[in-house]
Amino acid sequence: MMRRFLAGCVMAAALIGAASMMFGATIGVARAETRVGAVSTNFRLFGANDKVVVERLDDPKIPNVACYASFAKTGGVKGSLGVATDPSRFGLSCVATGKVTIPAGLPRKKQIAAISASFLVKHFNLYRLVDPDHKALVYLLISTKIIHGSPANAVSAVPVSG
Repeated sequence: MMRRFLAGCVMAAALIGAASMMFGATIGVARAETRVGAVSTNFRLFGANDKVVVERLDDPKIPNVACYASFAKTGGVKGSLGVATDPSRFGLSCVATGKVTIPAGLPRKKQIAAISASFLVKHFNLYRLVDPDHKALVYLLISTKIIHGSPANAVSAVPVSG
């Protein structure tokens, strides 16, 4: 009986994941990124290959700042259906593409973007922190899970002009 229930849950999750992929939606997560490219890393006989993806996340409040996140994307059948859990391995580099200024009233800490890393469970959240002493914007990418502990993280800083 329990096996049938679990099989039904897995099938429902797969159908919801496939539907969300078809319509370009991610449940409960803001999609603020632009895919730059991907490189296959592991051949899969069934489903998509494993890959490393690079996405650009623009700061919505700070013009001329772009953050580039690279992360592993699991392929195979589960990955193709959108129900695979991607590993918490990623990198982050943020750059100034022009003059960077801090607008008045900018909060000292704010989540500005998220990337889905598994179906409903894990995301990579991008935070902006302001360091007024050294005139810099610090960007922190953190992996979240239902089970908390020591999350994977990466940091990058962009100098503020003037």
